[in-house]
Amino acid sequence: MYASLKSIGSYAPSQILTNADLEKMVDTSDEWIEKRTGIKERRIAASDEATSDLGEKAARIAIERAGIEKEEIDLIICATLSPDHLCMPSTACVIAAKLEIHNVMAFDISAACSGFVYMLSLAKAFIESGAKKNILLIGAEKISSVIDYTDRGTCILFGDGAGAAIISATEDKNLAILDVHASSDGRYGDYLITPGCGSKFPCSQETLDNKLNYIKMRGNDVYKIAVKTLTNDVIDILEKNNLDASAIDHFIPHQANFRIIEAVRAKLDFPIEKTVLTVAKYGNTSAASIPMAINDAYEEGRIQKGDLMLLDTFGGGFTWASALVRFGGK
Repeated sequence: MYASLKSIGSYAPSQILTNADLEKMVDTSDEWIEKRTGIKERRIAASDEATSDLGEKAARIAIERAGIEKEEIDLIICATLSPDHLCMPSTACVIAAKLEIHNVMAFDISAACSGFVYMLSLAKAFIESGAKKNILLIGAEKISSVIDYTDRGTCILFGDGAGAAIISATEDKNLAILDVHASSDGRYGDYLITPGCGSKFPCSQETLDNKLNYIKMRGNDVYKIAVKTLTNDVIDILEKNNLDASAIDHFIPHQANFRIIEAVRAKLDFPIEKTVLTVAKYGNTSAASIPMAINDAYEEGRIQKGDLMLLDTFGGGFTWASALVRFGGK
């Protein structure tokens, strides 16, 4: 028995925050942002939209496209760094309730931008062991809720959105998730961090005054390590599966920064026409980034049944992951 990515779906909030809008908020410019990051705009959730609302909408699309009934889903996992609630309940449980899916295992994972590929590893293991048959994966983020819009180093990068997928059991190896590599190195945790409101710095007036409830990032350091790590990870997964770049139909990297994507693409000699790029219109949506990018390529008609996708991601922790996935949907 193999695990197959049967469907994809995504949701992007309607409100658009452009670089021109950010020029009015911080000391930056449209030209500088686009040159440094490749981002032109990002989506921002409404004040009454929570992360679970975004995830629910993406999930409904993925379920419909998979051609299954929601009662057939036996596991729900949500990856997010911006959960509805700090401690509990999990955002996965909240989404399950909104979908009216009851009496199933549901939990969140915290792997920052690597969350979706981390979930693929879990789903693959659950299905290949025979424990589950249809798994709903959701990467959902309302990152605007943890961004300091006076910090030009972070506020220009991130946006809100959600992506979802159904991973189902199949006997067809040609439609399977071939391999997933996932790893981490906690020594660099403070390079990309939300310091406050956990057990180390509990929520207090001092925590809020020091803006410890917002994302903090050492941008240049993250960039250098990300490029090296992502390149090595992709080389490793291709070599272990006896593949070269020409075998890949779609290179779908985490959409954090065009310069990072381009550096990795160029080093590995992936053609630009095989590279899926959505960073310009969504910015960095963390755990939602890769499923949103897959969905855009799918809706454009680029991804066909059986196509081999190479996913590649890097995030806070540090965490990183890569995956070789054949598309098993219609």
